[in-house]
Amino acid sequence: MKELVVKSSAFENNQLIPVKYTCDGDNVNPPLTIEGATEETRSLVLIIDDPDAPMGTWDHWVVWNIPPTDKIEENSVPGIEGRNSARKHSYAGPCPPWGTHRYFFKVYALDAELELKPDADKNDVEKAMQGHILAKGEIVGRYRRSR
Repeated sequence: MKELVVKSSAFENNQLIPVKYTCDGDNVNPPLTIEGATEETRSLVLIIDDPDAPMGTWDHWVVWNIPPTDKIEENSVPGIEGRNSARKHSYAGPCPPWGTHRYFFKVYALDAELELKPDADKNDVEKAMQGHILAKGEIVGRYRRSR
């Protein structure tokens, strides 16, 4: 499987996510750039999750059928938003109850668009992607709330 290079002008890989993109700031998605998608790419999927959440992995944003692109703009809705762990169809910025958490911004290039109901969640998207992933990549950001 090919690798996508996912970067953000807002933070470096494994570095702190600025407050603007969290529940303590404007709670908008950070900008991302994506390199390495092939001509066969028909859509992108973006999943942001936090494996350090106390009750298991917390899904912050699930977006599919993003048209092939090399960037996702700040504060945008680039595709169809599924349900996050808060059962909302929107971006939910980092908001850890304690400690420093890791946030994985995972991008997948697919050879198809996904036929999913609007209330689909991460599990539904991951199942629908099987057999269609051409490339994937990720950037990890960290966040700790100041008290």
